[in-house]
Amino acid sequence: MGHMFSWIKSNDKEILLILDSLAKKAVETAEALVVLFSDLSNVEQHAKIKRLENEADILTRDIFSELNKTFITPLDREDMQRIASKIDDVIDFMDGISARTHSYKITTTPPYALEMARELVNATKEVQYIVSKLNNIKNAQDMISHCRTTSIIEHTVDDLYRQSIEKLFESNDAIHIIKLKDIYETMETASDRCVDVADVIEDIVLKYT
Repeated sequence: MGHMFSWIKSNDKEILLILDSLAKKAVETAEALVVLFSDLSNVEQHAKIKRLENEADILTRDIFSELNKTFITPLDREDMQRIASKIDDVIDFMDGISARTHSYKITTTPPYALEMARELVNATKEVQYIVSKLNNIKNAQDMISHCRTTSIIEHTVDDLYRQSIEKLFESNDAIHIIKLKDIYETMETASDRCVDVADVIEDIVLKYT
């Protein structure tokens, strides 16, 4: 089991390398979101997040292209497609958070948004860690533990989301409520997609051990 994927051919390894690069883009995007919510006047973060999202789209297309060219893949083709798609979704939703903040002309960081963004950094780091281990699963229990940690982080985001909504409805400004509720919901969805990735990888670990 220690060298479970030692037979992976070079082109198959390339798929996993691109997948790891995609997961790293998710971490970078989440970190940029933290910088943005730390200071909303730092508007260049919007351009950085959009650039990262575009780069992630290219990596996702590369993964699907490689999968289509490879007859035998190191993991189930569908599993690898799901991992790539869900990580790309995470980045898309974080780009959506940035875009909404800009288009809604939000100038003051919404309550709990920075905390939620920091938890997205934690979640994407967990995703990047477990993705990086797919090439050679030496410790299945360690990977499963990190998959479960992603779920714990998601519960933390859910708690922050509930608190943010409670705080939000203290306002009587309907437009303000609609704008911030949209941002909060998008942050929660990004966290949910991280768990989706972790669930697929936990299934893979259990399947091959």
